[in-house]
Amino acid sequence: MATVKSSEERVREALEKIETIDKSGYRLNSVIATSPTAMDEAREYDKSEKQLPLAGEPILIKDNIEARGLPASAGSLSMLGAPMARDAALVTRLREAGAIIIGATNLSEWANIRSTKSTSGWSGVGGLTANPWIHNRNAGGSSSGSGAAVAAGLTQWAIGSETDGSIICPSSLNGTVGIKPSGGSIPSQGVLPISRSKDVPGPMTQTVAQCAELLTILLQRDELRTSSSSDSSLRIAVAKNWRTNNAATNSLLEEAVRKISASHIKISEVELPEPQESDSNDEFEVLLHELRDDLAEYLATRPGSPMKSLQEIIDFNEAHREKELQHFHQDLFLKAITLEGKNGSYREKFDRNLAWAQGVLNHGFADADILIGCTFAPAWESNLETGDTNIDATWISMAPAIAGYPIGTLPMGLVNGLPVGIGVVAKKGREDQLIAAMSRIEQSLDFGILKPTFIK
Repeated sequence: MATVKSSEERVREALEKIETIDKSGYRLNSVIATSPTAMDEAREYDKSEKQLPLAGEPILIKDNIEARGLPASAGSLSMLGAPMARDAALVTRLREAGAIIIGATNLSEWANIRSTKSTSGWSGVGGLTANPWIHNRNAGGSSSGSGAAVAAGLTQWAIGSETDGSIICPSSLNGTVGIKPSGGSIPSQGVLPISRSKDVPGPMTQTVAQCAELLTILLQRDELRTSSSSDSSLRIAVAKNWRTNNAATNSLLEEAVRKISASHIKISEVELPEPQESDSNDEFEVLLHELRDDLAEYLATRPGSPMKSLQEIIDFNEAHREKELQHFHQDLFLKAITLEGKNGSYREKFDRNLAWAQGVLNHGFADADILIGCTFAPAWESNLETGDTNIDATWISMAPAIAGYPIGTLPMGLVNGLPVGIGVVAKKGREDQLIAAMSRIEQSLDFGILKPTFIK
């Protein structure tokens, strides 16, 4: 019988992996900072003999989430100052459940909202995160470090955040499980915002059961803990137009559907109304309208914040352009500062965009509890000079992001030695059905935990 490791042993092992895989050796570069108190906290947990759900597990959080002793920088040099002296509400929930927060993960700076020419996984503070499968491939964004770290086995548990695709993308590209829960389901206190109406933190783990455990704690919904073993009846529909331009990825989805069907789950097909350019524009402009106001509100309450407004951040970047603007600029910040915040045309765009997303999802869920489709084709090559110019993705995360519906992804196989994910969407508030569906898909595909190749 295997001996259960103490929290101290598990935390030490995770910190050693960060040194040998992340900071040297393969140079994954997924972790911005480690907690100076993590080892002491692990020892204290072991002494306490408490029986808590997370039992002293080492967990990483995205560096746009506040935690004591960590930067909470959003990857921006403008936000560096004294380490945080408070925890975000979600971090408090994790600690109360026994988690040891061992560090903060790198991310696409400002969660990819600074420029249309940005490279996912790069930040001024953390540099560029690599993909643990092939070093020059992108780790996805914006929760790049969380996805890469979990895939590489630095820890089995991490927290990311998503506005539209920021958990789903890195989970898919790195070969992990990720879930963005329903909008508004987790307190936003202590999370650096893009859009308070869309931002949602969520778990990124190696298995669906682990995601279910973290969601149980983050959402404070005890019934989710057993959702991964639920055998309740589910109606699943494949969205025919959630396909990539990559034939091998699409073929894996078809094979996954066959395997799921063979496990006595009935699957139908549905064709969803495609988004128009105006729908994408509305979504993007709503985010920019909210960015200025929501960020200013956050900065006003952040203790010792070095910045007080988006304009101050823009000015900082210009003054430090050799570091902050060396690869791409801040055209989206400059556009956001010219908008009327959450006034004027904002409400019209918001309502129109929400109506579109709800219409799409209502159509999809008319005869289904769960919708599935492709997420991304295999990870593209990172290029700091051109940015993310060659992404091959579906629009699976778009309508759920706008309407606040939960979405998850898990591995469905490898294409050219790189993982690709199957996306799973549930109705708003139905994380129980989302977890149940993802668990059955995980069992049907039977890949276990994917082990990256670490090719340089």
